[in-house]
Amino acid sequence: MKKEQINKQVKVAMYGCGKMSQYLMRYVIEKNGAIVSAFDINPEIIGKDISEIIGHDFKKTKVIVKDANELEKEFKKERPDICLVATMSLLKDNQILVKLAELGINAITTCEEAFFPWNSNPFLAYDIDGKAVESGCTICASGYQDVFWANLIDILAGSSQSIKMIEGKSSYNVEDYGIALAQAHGVGLTLKEFDEQIAIVDKISDEKRKELIKKGDFLPSYMWNVNGWLCSRLNLKVKKQDQKCVPEICEEDMFSSTLKMTIKKGLVKGMRAIVTTETSEGVTIISECIGKVYTKDEFDSNEWTVKGEPNTTIVVNRPSTVELTCASVVNRINDVINAQEGFITTDYLPPICFQPELFIIDEDGCSCGCEEVVEESCDDFTTEQIIPKSINETKETNETKKSTEVKEKNETKASEKHVCTCEKCQGKK
Repeated sequence: MKKEQINKQVKVAMYGCGKMSQYLMRYVIEKNGAIVSAFDINPEIIGKDISEIIGHDFKKTKVIVKDANELEKEFKKERPDICLVATMSLLKDNQILVKLAELGINAITTCEEAFFPWNSNPFLAYDIDGKAVESGCTICASGYQDVFWANLIDILAGSSQSIKMIEGKSSYNVEDYGIALAQAHGVGLTLKEFDEQIAIVDKISDEKRKELIKKGDFLPSYMWNVNGWLCSRLNLKVKKQDQKCVPEICEEDMFSSTLKMTIKKGLVKGMRAIVTTETSEGVTIISECIGKVYTKDEFDSNEWTVKGEPNTTIVVNRPSTVELTCASVVNRINDVINAQEGFITTDYLPPICFQPELFIIDEDGCSCGCEEVVEESCDDFTTEQIIPKSINETKETNETKKSTEVKEKNETKASEKHVCTCEKCQGKK
């Protein structure tokens, strides 16, 4: 049985029209996607054609940035296939994900905590997951870490006979990302303010940390969630995890174009966050991210070493972190649209790959691009592939009744797996 058309143009909404969106929207359009709506809370941005955000003399699109409060009304006029969310770094500050899950709108966010929230804010993550399953959509997070702190390391580990330790270190310029990220790194704070507002979470007991996580008040550094992702992907059980945030101090006055202020000598220009994870399997993961306002001679870097048999190091000098972040998000669009319902972190998605264009698989259609109508099967497809398994004590103890109900709903949905019979797909098996 054939269908007349398999691939449909993807309709994309943009929520948060700051620095990252200029790349996200342009990349979507260049891959034949359609930006159908855009939203922000900044009155200086609301009312602009998105071409003004994208820049580079981009031609007028007639898509006007609307007030974020108009999102639901606009979605009733034209429902997007997916919404890209580029706002804040913490999951609790991204209540838009709850709303999108309730509305049944697929979403990908650049929110760093959402990359693997199960070890830092599991209750909110499960709430979003339950709503997404109920409404039939997928919520996910991607970005630079999806490739350079996660899947790349997974591949390196896959070439190792044994692993004793994984060490990673990555730096980026906070000026490239916007106000929210700069503030999350303590830019402009005094040392006392940094200690009270950011480093305070490092100076608590394990029990206190669990309590904060349970309440959704824990402040994870980016690598906190990355280490959780790595342990999940590598089937490692977390025994203990700690983080330490160290301020980077201005040695001379420097101007922050993002915060539109001069950072005086002696104030904080960013921070280093070091996360150490010990596992039951004897593998230790130590990852460090350095985010600060750069001097003119500094540049981004990314270096990871897998120590074991053999020792392997990979170094990426001068990565274009912003562009790589946005390209990773856009290249994940097809995966998310065609994924199972729920809050699906990328450790349960295929490794990210280049997508020459965005497309939607027509109902019962095959992702290979053929016009074969696929059959349904439940062979070798379990709930474990939908809901991330418990990987540490925190997640196990915090799992709620709602998450159990979510799993039961997913178990029913897990019986639906598409199996294409075309020669191209059968040749892959």
